[in-house]
Amino acid sequence: MHDVGLAAWFGGTLANAVALNPAAGQAGSASASGAVANTGWDRWTPVNAAAIGAHLIGSVGQLLDNSDRLAAQQGVATMSMVKTGVTAAALAATGYSRILGRKVSQYHAVPAADGTTPAPETPADVAGAQKQLTALQWVVPALTGALVVISAFAGEQQRPTNVLTGITRRLGAA
Repeated sequence: MHDVGLAAWFGGTLANAVALNPAAGQAGSASASGAVANTGWDRWTPVNAAAIGAHLIGSVGQLLDNSDRLAAQQGVATMSMVKTGVTAAALAATGYSRILGRKVSQYHAVPAADGTTPAPETPADVAGAQKQLTALQWVVPALTGALVVISAFAGEQQRPTNVLTGITRRLGAA
């Protein structure tokens, strides 16, 4: 659950930033661009919520399963704290993005140059949200991508030789 949820969270937000938002600008008119982007993001939202939920449930399961290593193996607690902090930041960025996305989506066919770029006729409050989403569309995949890297590092910590080395170092430091 942890890995599949994280993969969907990362991959979906990256795909939307790379493909959906710019492709919406090719819809033929400013209002069609807004409609395409809003439809795409509105369809992604429940899938993303499920992915995040799966990731969090899997994370708790991993934490419980590795509680002995957390206490005994040097470096595991630090990695876990870093991972928790990055997860919290990714959740905050995703949540704030959704708040802004709702503001944009409530107009559905709002005039837009593309998924995150306002058109001259875009209402001011929507244009402000789009400008913030221009940066946030990259922040979420950057943070979730960092979680992928941290998770790979955590996997390496589970190798038997690394567990033995970490426990030996912890005992030596005590």
